[in-house]
Formats: sequence, C-alpha cells, structure tokens
Amino acid sequence: MNVVRFAPSPTGFVHIGSLRTALYNYLFAKKTEGKYLLRVEDTDQTRLVEGALEGMLSAMSWAGINHTEGVMMDENHQVFQKGENGPYIQSQRLDIYRTYIQQLLDSGHAYYCFCSRERLDELREAQKAEGNTAKYDGHCKSLTKEQIEENLRNNVPHVVRLKLPENYDITFNDIVRGQVTVNTNDIDDQVLMKTDGFPTYHMAVIVDDHLMGVTHVIRGEEWLPSTPKHVYLYEAFGWEAPTFVHLPNILNQDRKKLSKRQGDVAVEDFRRKGYLKEALVNYVALLGWSPDDNQEIFTMEELEHAFNLEKVSKSGGVFDVAKLNWMNNQYIKAHDLDELTELCIPFVVEAGLMTQQEAEARRAWLRLAVETVRESMDYLLMFPEKIKLLLEEHIGSIEPDAMEFMKLEHMAQLADAVEAKISSADEVTEEFVGAMFKEIQKEFGIKGKNLFMGTRVLLTGQMHGPDINKLLTLLGKDKLLIRIEEARKNL
Repeated sequence: MNVVRFAPSPTGFVHIGSLRTALYNYLFAKKTEGKYLLRVEDTDQTRLVEGALEGMLSAMSWAGINHTEGVMMDENHQVFQKGENGPYIQSQRLDIYRTYIQQLLDSGHAYYCFCSRERLDELREAQKAEGNTAKYDGHCKSLTKEQIEENLRNNVPHVVRLKLPENYDITFNDIVRGQVTVNTNDIDDQVLMKTDGFPTYHMAVIVDDHLMGVTHVIRGEEWLPSTPKHVYLYEAFGWEAPTFVHLPNILNQDRKKLSKRQGDVAVEDFRRKGYLKEALVNYVALLGWSPDDNQEIFTMEELEHAFNLEKVSKSGGVFDVAKLNWMNNQYIKAHDLDELTELCIPFVVEAGLMTQQEAEARRAWLRLAVETVRESMDYLLMFPEKIKLLLEEHIGSIEPDAMEFMKLEHMAQLADAVEAKISSADEVTEEFVGAMFKEIQKEFGIKGKNLFMGTRVLLTGQMHGPDINKLLTLLGKDKLLIRIEEARKNL
C-alpha cells in the first residue's frame, strides 16, 4: 500500500505552497487507495511559534484535506495523536533518533565533530573569499578514538556529521525531475545531530519515513539539493529509499518564488477575505498539475479521480490572483444560496452593518441581497460593500454619467410615475416591481433603457448594477420614497 505524509514545521502561517503539498499528498493517497498521515517536524526548537500547530491543523481541516493518521485536533481544538507508528511529533522521538545515530557511528557512516562556531565561521568566510562553495572541510573526520573519548569525557560541545565517501556518485529517480546524479565531492558532510541533542531535519526525516512505512515523498523542490544526502542515509542504514517527487515552486507574477512580501500567501489570508475553500483547493491543485483535458472546475471528488503525479510540471506555476478571483466567483455563483448567506453573515457583522441578532432577524433580506449581488463578488469580503448602499436611506454621491441621464426630458415624468406607484403599494416586492414597470410602459410609453436605467439612476445614482426588481425590493418602500424626493433636486 502506498503511504504518503505531510510533515510541516509549526513555525507560523500555512503558506499556500504548503497547502498544495498537503493536497497533492492527499490526492495521491486517495487515487491509489493509500494512506495519508500528518507528522510534525519540530526539531528546530528556536523557530517554533505558539499556536502555529493548531492553526495548521485548522487550515487543513477547513480545506477538507483530512489525514487518517498522525497529529489530529478534536472539535475543542485539543491536539492528540492517532496511529500505530507514533509519536508523530519529532520532539517526542529523541530516544529513537539517538539509537539510529549510534548505529551510524558504529558502522562508520557518521562521526563526532567538535569544531567551534568560531572555527566554522572563519572556514566559511575563507572559502567564500577564495570563490569556493562553503562546506565543512572534514577537520574532525580523522580524530582518533582516544581524542574523541577525551572530548566526550570533558563535555566538549559537539555535533554528529554524516560521513560521505569521496568521489561517489549518488543517483536517484524523481517522478518530476527524472534521474538525478550528484557526486559526493559536491556535498557537505551534513550535521545529523545538533549540540542540543535534537536531530536535524535530514536525520529525522529519514528515520521517520522509514519507520512509518512512507513509500512516496512528495515535497517542495527546495528539498531537492538535500535529497542525495537522504538517499545516501538510506544506503547507510541498508533501507530501501522511497520514491521522490519534488514539486515546482509556486511563483509570483515576476516568476520569483511566492513570498509574503508580495501580498497574501497564507491560507488564513484567503479565509479572512472570504474565498470559498472549494475554490481555493481547486485553484491550488492546478498550480503545477495539468489534467488530461482542459477542465478547470473540479470538485474534491473529481480531483481525487483525475490527479496524476506523472502530470506534475517541472516548471513553477504562477499564482494569478485574477484567475483565483474568477474561479472563486464561479463557485460563489453556483453555491447553495442558504449556505452562502450563512457564510456572508460574519462579514456583515464584522463590517458593523448589523449585529449578529439583527442579521438573524433579517436573514430573508440578506438571502435576497446575496442572491442579488453574488454574480459581482470575487470573494465574500466584498459583500458588505455591495450592500452598504442598500442599507442607507440616502443615495449619497451620484455618478457623472447618471447626473447627465437625469437631465433627459422623460425623467421628471418617470419620477412622478414611480413615486405614485410606490406610494400606493402596501409592500414593495419583486412581483410588484415587475407589474409597476409594465403599467408605466403602458400608461406613459416609457420603455427599455429610458425606463429601467432611468429608474436605477433615480433610486441609486448609478447607471449599472444588479437586477433592478431585486434592488428595489431590497431598498423597500420607505427608502425608495426618500430617494425619489432627493432625486427631484437633480431633475
């Protein structure tokens, strides 16, 4: 059975690239009826951010990228672990790593390094000055057994390094990159165990992936340069290496790696703006993967059936906000209206347009408002601004083109007709508005653009907008009469 994992570090927000890595692992597991687990890599204790683990688990749950093994979070936001291969948090596995570090030391595939930070810094600066790649020079590789034992007895700070053979070709196959060969003369003797007793990523990831039965390592291309060291570690342990898949970077419009400096890049940023999870997942799936046909809109179930690692591109996918907005708009227009209204209410409350209690009392009005404006919404944060005009008694500013339209000779007669009809109504409904327009056409001969755009200009000060029947219904009788009276001043 294929086993994949998503193994984030709880060091801050969930980058959109991390969401894609998790998604591809999830989709591959679903497509092949395999297993998808989540492991937390927290060996760099200096970079941990409080609450980042819960935030990451929340983001994955929100997106519907659900794992069945590993670190989980319950409905009360309590973190727990589930599965037979735990612990799934690396800081809880230190004894396991020490056992395997000792195995590498005993087999001669690793060695103690007692070099001070000062020596390493001087070495690095000297290599840079000579135009060489900065790498460890193997100074401690030739220490005698007696020297090592004396240093350990005297508690000299040390790390443990991988002992690479000289001039040795390491070759592995990558589903995206093809065959990759790197010579050990171009690689550093990687630190495997730090002075604080924590393993580095390179050590822990190999041990964990092996013990957890991972068959496919699907991760970002930033780990590609480290993979030869990982492959050699598998050889050193006598273990079979998994299949590697290094995903291309997600790029900004300048075709540079997407970073927070260019704007929204965190899953939470898109949640706060009101992007639907289905749209964000759909869009992210297409950043580096191309389906067999030109289909663009996918449900999660359709992605599970269509996804294929062989179709992952080598080149980075450009994150196009305009394309994401288009896709989110497609989902907004197709979404269940009651559910969409429920999703919009927090944005109305946050904007201060209504309290939660008022929103509940006016749910029917809000439902009609969502139905009226959703075609023009790229994300739900736009909803309060779209309906702000509908909640105000007064028109406010009038567009220059609308002001010109006000001067047409039929507009005074139209204002009189609309005012008379609305004044006589018990309630303004869509049915009433439709009947009103028919009566005005018949009685006054005002029709087409002069009627419909003219009415919009009178009541909103705008030339264009949502469905006029719904618009007038949402404004209601009292506001409409106030606005007509205001409009007369410009006729």
